[in-house]
Amino acid sequence: MQRLSQSPTDPAFVQDPYPFYARARASGPLVWWEDYDMPCATTHEAVNAVLRDRRFGREEPEELRRPIPDHLAPFYAVEAHSMLELEPPRHSRLRSLVLRAFTSRRIAGLQSGIETLCHELIDRFPEGRFDLLDAYARPLPVTVIARLLGVPEEMGPQLLRWSNDMVKMYMAGRSRADEDAAVSATEAFVAFMRDYVARRRKDPRDDLITSLIAAEEDGERLTTDELITTCILLLNAGHEATVHTLGNGVKSMLEHGVVPGEKPEALVEEIMRFDPPLHMFTRYAYEEISFCGHVFQRGEQIGLLLGSVGRDEVVNDNPDAFDPDRAAATHLAFGAGLHFCVGAPLARMELQIALPILWDRCPGLSLAEPPRYADIYHFHGLESLHVTRSATGVGAR
Repeated sequence: MQRLSQSPTDPAFVQDPYPFYARARASGPLVWWEDYDMPCATTHEAVNAVLRDRRFGREEPEELRRPIPDHLAPFYAVEAHSMLELEPPRHSRLRSLVLRAFTSRRIAGLQSGIETLCHELIDRFPEGRFDLLDAYARPLPVTVIARLLGVPEEMGPQLLRWSNDMVKMYMAGRSRADEDAAVSATEAFVAFMRDYVARRRKDPRDDLITSLIAAEEDGERLTTDELITTCILLLNAGHEATVHTLGNGVKSMLEHGVVPGEKPEALVEEIMRFDPPLHMFTRYAYEEISFCGHVFQRGEQIGLLLGSVGRDEVVNDNPDAFDPDRAAATHLAFGAGLHFCVGAPLARMELQIALPILWDRCPGLSLAEPPRYADIYHFHGLESLHVTRSATGVGAR
């Protein structure tokens, strides 16, 4: 196994990590990333295999867990109930309950509201130069998630702030100030959700929170803490990735002169292949496993380079080209196997609606300056996306 060095906070890597991924794939399906001090899977075949191999999982083996620092206890108390971090049987029960409430019918029922919301946001675009992330990419998914959960839409900006602070816990090079902000946001978010769940018990509505409460009260073993954590997870995961994908996608489209065609589905898949929102995830080995020439011992971690997968030339022809017309865009942006993203249908629908409407209403959209990516690895998204419109401004609905 070759050993490679690359700081995830290096400015050149932050702006363009793909040359490192190409070097890693050329070194083999498994490389040792010195900066993380662990092996990382680099290719589509290797990453897909680990995601589907039940000998690897998200939960660290109990006998190997290190004590949680006191100042981080509130954050990890929430994480302890997250289906993203759990394995069967707890994961199976939580996922089943969420899917029972998070139905295709409920998602489809959001479509017309998403279309209207896109138009309303575009109606409010300022004149001249503006940040499309603030005006469109950020408020769209957080408002959709608020509607789905049933919390007041005016809470959107606060939910966004809590979520942004919480996800700093997953970023490379986080500071104590980042940790303190994440804990503070966690405590405030939990307090808000606990109060809101209590109110929904007394006043049921046609929303996801009420559906999850009903599942609990019908004899399922969903605790209030699990319900709260699930709602927080849906917000954090549901908006963070969509914001980055929408921003990265608009950037790629403007830079390559691409407009939405008759197949928005293919465009969205190409965006997630070409410049996905999450670039690395990890798994623990649950037994001694020989994989790609390396023997993992129980408790050892492996990094899965999701950002590398879409550029793998074995599964995607001419992978460094942004081409929505390619026959198929092969990626693992939503994961695979047991932990495949439950919000994938909603995320895809939001993007398939938001991009064509944006281009239809703003046909003269252009970059006002070269966009820069934020230093937020393992995530991959822009700091801002400053654009200008043509002299004709925003088109009519």
